[in-house]
Amino acid sequence: MRDVAERAGVSRMTVSRALNDPESVKEGLRKRVLSAVYELGYVHNHLARSLSSRSSKVIGLVLPSLENSIFAQTVKGVSDLLRPLGYHLMVTECGNEPKDEERVIAAFIAQRVGGLILHGTHHSPVAVRMLQGSGTPVVENGDIPADPIDMVASYSNREAARAMTLHLARLGYQQIAFAALAANPRGATRSLGYDDALAELGRPADPRLKIEVSRGFAGGAEAIAHIAAIMPEADALFCAGDVMAVGALFECDRRGWKVPGRLAIASFDDLELMRHVSPAITSLHLPRYEMGKRSAEMLLSRIEGRELPVPVLDLGFEIVQRAST
Repeated sequence: MRDVAERAGVSRMTVSRALNDPESVKEGLRKRVLSAVYELGYVHNHLARSLSSRSSKVIGLVLPSLENSIFAQTVKGVSDLLRPLGYHLMVTECGNEPKDEERVIAAFIAQRVGGLILHGTHHSPVAVRMLQGSGTPVVENGDIPADPIDMVASYSNREAARAMTLHLARLGYQQIAFAALAANPRGATRSLGYDDALAELGRPADPRLKIEVSRGFAGGAEAIAHIAAIMPEADALFCAGDVMAVGALFECDRRGWKVPGRLAIASFDDLELMRHVSPAITSLHLPRYEMGKRSAEMLLSRIEGRELPVPVLDLGFEIVQRAST
């Protein structure tokens, strides 16, 4: 900062004000400072300022995975709102491992981020204590938790799965199978919604219709193999994820099964791919971009001391009916 001040011919206080509070500095001075910053390749150290103010203009976003494209629109929604306001988004992943999430949360809190968005609602007691003890504003998304840490902007996995199962029943399907990843929190919650729908329909739960599979296209193929071997009377398959559903469609094609003639297929998430495979796949459309945008809005309201209209925002979902059912 001293070097910038000398090159610009101003005091260090003016440099600090030009970088931290630009509106308080005359335009000519501000341009001289920024020109010196550019020429010297200076990167302003915000840490001291965040130590004194107890927070920074960095927002942390924790995702289960950086590989899964379903999170892209949420990241875009957060970024589109924050970037024009001078906030910076820092993204990381934690898998579905509580210990990994604890380490990530601790690192963000240590950096005094302005707020955190957690794409997940299952947290260890240690993580919850850290978040609540630090006073960091937090928005959870990816589900509607029964006991939120702070704020929520999301949809209900359980209610969405219930609605899709009832939709398939209304279309006349009698033996609806459900496939989800093993040991996956969101898959387990969606499974509860499937159970709710069967109970509402007065249909007995049949364990042969609930299928645990691995990730990706292979998981969909595994679900079809299970149906062929264990439950051939199944007339519909509801997959807890889009990639799994496409894998099931490909396996049906390989086996010569007509979709929906032999087996109807429905999915969860509604990636663009669902509209372009043949037949196009019926899916639950989730407001992922809106979820990111509203999460950022809620954080900024809390950071700026404004009152929130509602701390828990249910953004809902939409069933998109297509040729696969």
